[in-house]
Amino acid sequence: MSFHEVRLPARLAFGSTGGVERRTEVVTLGSGYERRSSPWAMGRRRYLIGANLRSLADMAALTEFFEARRGRLYGFRFRDFADYASCAPGGTPGPLDQALGEGDGARTVFPLIKRYGDDGGEPVERPITKPVEGSVRVAVGGVELEAGAFAVDVTTGEVTLEGVPAEGVAVTAGFLFDTPVRFDADRLEVTLESFDAGRMAAVPLIEVRV
Repeated sequence: MSFHEVRLPARLAFGSTGGVERRTEVVTLGSGYERRSSPWAMGRRRYLIGANLRSLADMAALTEFFEARRGRLYGFRFRDFADYASCAPGGTPGPLDQALGEGDGARTVFPLIKRYGDDGGEPVERPITKPVEGSVRVAVGGVELEAGAFAVDVTTGEVTLEGVPAEGVAVTAGFLFDTPVRFDADRLEVTLESFDAGRMAAVPLIEVRV
């Protein structure tokens, strides 16, 4: 997939709106009961950015970023300030935040995931493919590993351990992450309101699978 490992500057996303989208198919039976199903295993994030930009310099920066991505052609990293860490909002990621799996005596590679819904229902496990470099902390059996005892591929989210966890031993991690997105339009619209100020129409972003 065409993807650029670059993050949209945070100042260009101030005032953004967005969240998770789900797709649910609902069929109402003759009895009045409903049959519900979903073709999507995971939600998909959508955002609108740029509507709060007023500085021509910021609008020029967003235009430059848009052009460098060739509109919808290339994906990029986006910091979703409502959901960008393995821990609760405002907290500091810790090595016990998210369970990645258990050792089997041979496995050393564990993909990062974030779990939603550990409240008695069936949790959703979201693959985290774009962790922030230097932010990942890992523990094996509840003991945090030194930085040199594991490696993280920040383009895929895979953690490779130097040692092999014993069978049944829990592997956990904490991290910061970006959401992989692309522009969902091939056009930007800017209105000039004065010599040094303007207004930009909201620009849609959509999450991509990488």
